[in-house]
Amino acid sequence: MPIDYTIVIRQEADVAVVTVSPKYQVVIPLTIRRALGLKPGQKVEALQYGDRVELVPVRPAKAMRGFLRGISSAVARDRDRV
Repeated sequence: MPIDYTIVIRQEADVAVVTVSPKYQVVIPLTIRRALGLKPGQKVEALQYGDRVELVPVRPAKAMRGFLRGISSAVARDRDRV
């Protein structure tokens, strides 16, 4: 029986402390904006996970084209889904 080795490579997180304004606004630090390719006016999703907030850039469907390239589609399927 072959052994499956999975290697996880984590990129170091860019950590910065930001202040919430009286209007509940925050400024995303330049290094993070550049790393994520954020542009002024771009939409982000604000997700609450327990006691933290994550901002996830909204990408248009067209930009997602090909991101699954190379993934195996040889999976077991229900008979009515073939």
